[in-house]
This record gives sequence, structure tokens and C-alpha cells, in this order.
Amino acid sequence: MNLKLAALCAAILWGFTYIITTTLLPHNPVFIGAVRALGGGLLLLVVARQGVPRDYWPKLIALGTLNFGAFFALLFVSAIRLPGGVAGTFQTLGPLMSILLTWALLRQPPTLIKIASIIVGGIGVTLVILRADAGIDMWGVGAALLSVVAGSLGGVLINRWGRPPEMGLTTFTSWQLIIGGVELAVLALILGDLPASIDLTNVLGLTILAVALTALPFILWFRAIVALGAASVIPFVLVTPIVAFILDAVIRHVVPSPLQLLGVVLVMAGLVINQWAGARVAKAA
Repeated sequence: MNLKLAALCAAILWGFTYIITTTLLPHNPVFIGAVRALGGGLLLLVVARQGVPRDYWPKLIALGTLNFGAFFALLFVSAIRLPGGVAGTFQTLGPLMSILLTWALLRQPPTLIKIASIIVGGIGVTLVILRADAGIDMWGVGAALLSVVAGSLGGVLINRWGRPPEMGLTTFTSWQLIIGGVELAVLALILGDLPASIDLTNVLGLTILAVALTALPFILWFRAIVALGAASVIPFVLVTPIVAFILDAVIRHVVPSPLQLLGVVLVMAGLVINQWAGARVAKAA
């Protein structure tokens, strides 16, 4: 498969996460996150069949907690409490949030163009959560923002700590998923965030989530990143909220307002500006 097409397919598949969550799954976000992480992680591990260097385990646990444990729990809280397109739009803020965290943790100040991209993205999100006909659930908004912070912090720490050269990307991702999944499973038991019953619809939804929306897209996504570089692949995440908005409108009849659509355009513009600025710096170097 063409690598850019692979990245596009991954972004499209992730856009289905929100409609699957609200239509096929029980409303237990921690439980859902545990099943997704463990199911996807174990499938990837079967493909990778590789262990972890002993001295890297503490860092891997921290990365698994941020990138999948905290991220998935908060993601599914937002997916349950917000329209899919709104929740998906927040995830496009990840690259912009990474700029701020890189500045704070790695002492790499952003350029003025990248600061402008953050401002544009922030204005866009403000418009997305404003609705004339009904209020947006602020708990869902808070969960969406925290999920972006967790995932972005995990990405920055990967840049800071690096990946063991003997570990492939599939192995690296699979063990993080498994760590996050175990943490979420324990948390679900402690909180009692377990469905009272699971029917065939729920089983179908959980299977789709673990296989088609986790294991498969991550393999496609990382194949593209390894071959093409992150700067060429990350812009494809713009497709995810578009897919989520379309599915919301077609299946749940939740149509975004013109103000929300303007907000989505601004968020995407912020990401495009960010990628363009990065490409300019790379070309100059």
C-alpha cells in the first residue's frame, strides 16, 4: 500500500472511534479504554514478538501511562460526553500542544509562526465548543483537553528519552498499549466502571475498536512515519474530525453550526501553519 494512503486510512479509521463509542459500546470509559489498549497491544505484540530492555522499563511505564492509560480514559470520557466531531477536533491540537511542552521541557522556543499557529488553533477550539442551540458539556471539554495534554507530553518525552535502537516501532507501541491497558483494567475494577451486562452489539463494537481502530491504524501510521517522517504524516490527522463530523451528521443527525465549522477550519489552519513552519525550518537546515 502507498505510504501516504496508509496514513490517510489510519486517520479515517480513527474518525470512526467516536461514533462506535456512542452507538455500539457501553458508557464505561475506563473499561472501554482498557479493552482497546489491551486488545490492540496484544495484537501488535503478536506481530512484533519482541521484549523490552530491562533498564528501559521505568521510562516505558511512564510513556504507556501518558500515551495510552491516561489518554484513552480521557478520550473516551470526551467521546461519550461530546459530539464526535467536537471531540475529534480537540485531538488535532496535539501537534500544537507539543510545541508548548517542547518549549517548557526541552527548552526549544517556538518561532513566531508556530506561536501564531497555536493562537489560531486556540481560537478555533473556542468556536467549536460554542453552540447557539445547546451548551457543550464542559466535563467532556476538560477531558478532551487533558487527553491532548497527556498524549502530547508522552510524545515530547519520547523525543527526550529516545527509543532503544533494538526495539522496533511496533514493539515500542505494543508494550505501551499493554501497560496502559493493564492500568486501565485495574482502575476500572477499583472504580467499578464495568458494564452491568455486555450484549452482542457491545462485543462487536469492542472488537472493531481493538482491531480495526487500534491495532490496524497504528501499524499503518507508524509505517508511514518511519518511511516519510512525522512532518509529512501528521497533517493527515486533519481528516479525523471531518470523518467524525460526517458520521455524526449522517447517523446521529448532529449537524455542526456555521460557527463550529469555522472553528474546525481555524484549528486545521493552525495545524497546517505549524507543519508549514516546520518544513521551512527543515529546508533551511
